[in-house]
Amino acid sequence: MSPGRELPVARPAEVRRAAARLVREDRRGFAGVVALTTLAALSGLAGPWLVGRIVDEVRAGAAVSVVDRLALAVVVAAVVQLLLSRWARYAAHRMGERALARVRETFVDRCLALPASVVERAGTGDLATRGTADVAAVGATLRDSGPQIVIASAQLVLLLVAVVLTDPLLGSCALAGLVPSYLAARWYLRRARTAYLAEGAANSQVAEILSATSSGARTVEAFRLGAARTAAGREALGVSRGARMRTLFLRNVFFPAVEISYALPLVTVLLIGGWLLSRGSVALGTVVAAALYMRQLEGPLDEVLSHMEQLQSGGASFARVEGLSRAPAAARSVAAEPDGDRIEVRAARYAYAGGAEVLHDVDLTVRPGERLAVVGPSGAGKTTLSRLIAGIDAPTAGSVTVGGVPVVSLTPERLRRQVVLVTQEHHVFLGTVRDNLLIADPDATDTALWAALKAVGAEWTSALPDGLDTVLGEDAYRTSGPQAQQLALARVVLADPHTLVLDEATALLDPATARHTERALAAVLEGRTVIAVAHRLHTAHDADRVAVMRDGRLTELGPHDELVAAGGDYAALWHTWHGAPTPR
Repeated sequence: MSPGRELPVARPAEVRRAAARLVREDRRGFAGVVALTTLAALSGLAGPWLVGRIVDEVRAGAAVSVVDRLALAVVVAAVVQLLLSRWARYAAHRMGERALARVRETFVDRCLALPASVVERAGTGDLATRGTADVAAVGATLRDSGPQIVIASAQLVLLLVAVVLTDPLLGSCALAGLVPSYLAARWYLRRARTAYLAEGAANSQVAEILSATSSGARTVEAFRLGAARTAAGREALGVSRGARMRTLFLRNVFFPAVEISYALPLVTVLLIGGWLLSRGSVALGTVVAAALYMRQLEGPLDEVLSHMEQLQSGGASFARVEGLSRAPAAARSVAAEPDGDRIEVRAARYAYAGGAEVLHDVDLTVRPGERLAVVGPSGAGKTTLSRLIAGIDAPTAGSVTVGGVPVVSLTPERLRRQVVLVTQEHHVFLGTVRDNLLIADPDATDTALWAALKAVGAEWTSALPDGLDTVLGEDAYRTSGPQAQQLALARVVLADPHTLVLDEATALLDPATARHTERALAAVLEGRTVIAVAHRLHTAHDADRVAVMRDGRLTELGPHDELVAAGGDYAALWHTWHGAPTPR
C-alpha cells in the first residue's frame, strides 16, 4: 500500500480533544473515579505518618497503650486504603468499558459513512486492522492503563506533597532523585508515538497482503503468482519486524533506566535525613515517615511508568481509530433536492490517483424510466462510468448530475434512494435470510420479502429448513456465489431506487438464469431507470438504447437495431457475440 492510499491518522491535538470528549461524555463517572482515588491516596498517607509518630513516641518513652492505638490506626488506614483503591479501580474499569463502547460505535458509524472509493483505495487490511487490533489496544488502554495511570498519578502527587510537608528539605531531595526518571520518560515519549504509528501501519500492510492473497487464492494459483505473493508477504513482514524491533528497543532502554532510578529518591532521603538527624535538625520519626513515603512512591511510580508503554501504544492506536474522522466521509451535503430523476453526464473526465485518464469528455443523458445498456471491450471505461453515475467517484473534470444536482454531493441516505449500484461482488451478512433482506427496507413484511426473492429467481430460499429464519454463514447455511448475488438483487428490489446501475450484476449466474433474472428485475422495476453494464449482449438487445464505450470515449448511442444497421463498433461486437463474421 502506498502512503497516499492509507487512511488518515489523527494528529496529537485531535487525539487529545477526542480523549477529552470521552471524559466529558462521562463526567459523573470520571468525577467518581477521581474522588475515590483521592480518598484512597489520602488514606494511604496516614500509615507512614503514624509509623513516624510511633517511632517518636517510643523514643520519648510513651506507654504501650499509646503505641497500640497508633498501630491500630495504621491497620485501619491500610484497610480503608485497600477498600477505596479496589472501589476506585472497579469504577475506573466500568468507566473505561463505557468509553470503549462509544469508541466502537463511533468507529462503526464512520466506517459506514466512508465513500466506497476511499475504502477500495485504502484496502481492507488497513480498515480491518484499525477495527480489530487498534480498537482492542484502545480498549486495553481505556480499561486498564488509562485508569491505572490516573489512580497512580493522583497517589504520586499526594505522596510528593506529603513528603514535602513532612520536611521541605527532604522533599526537595526526593524530587531531585526523580530527575533521572523524568529524563528517561521524556526521551521515550519523544520517540514512542512515531514508532508505534509505524508499527501499526506495517501491521496494516501485512493484513492487506494476507487478505488480498487469500481472497484471490484461485487467481494466484491460476497465474502461478505464489512466489511473487510470498515475496511480497515476506517483504511486508520484514518491514513489520523492523517496526516492532524499534518499539522493543525503546522499551529496552526505557525500562532499565527507570528501574535503576527507582532507588534514587529513597537513597537520597535516607542519606540527607541521616545527616540532618545527626545534626539534630529533624526528628527520627520525620526521617522514617519521609523514607516510608518514598518507599510507597515506588508503587504508583512503577504503575505510571510501566503503563506508559501501553499508553503510547494505545495512543497511537487511538490516533489511527480517530483518524477516520479526517477521511472524506462528511463531504456529502446538498442544499437542494434533485428536480426529477434525469441523469446527465457532461464532458466527464476521470483519472485514478497516480494513473492515466480513463474517461475522456463523455456526454450522456439518461431519461427517467429508460433502460440503457453500456457495452464495449474490456478496459473501455464502462465500470468507471457506472461508478461516476452511482456517485462512488467524482469526475476529475466535467459533471455528473441527477435532477440537476451533482450526484457526489448527495448524502449517503439520499443517494441510495436515488441511485443504487450493484456489481458482481456481493456480501452475505451473518444472520438470517430475513436479516440480510431487511437491510434494504427495515419495515418490509414477510410477504414483501418473499416477493422480492421470487422476483430475482431465488426459489432456493423456499426450500430452506427455516425459511426466512434460516441462519446464513460459515457455521450455518453456506450460500454459493449465485445465491449471494440473488440476495443482493432482492435487496435492490426492496430498496426500490429511482435508478439502478447493474455492473455485471448477474455475472455469476448461468446465462439462462441471468437473462431470466434481468427480465424479472426489469418487470419489477418497471418505470425505473436501469443502466446495465454488460458483456452479454442480450442485455443490450432488450434495452431501449445502447451506449458503446471504447478507449474511455462514448463512440455510439442509440437503439439496438439502428446500431447494428450502422455497421460500427456495436455491430462488430454483436456479430462477434453471435459468432458471425462482421458484414463488409
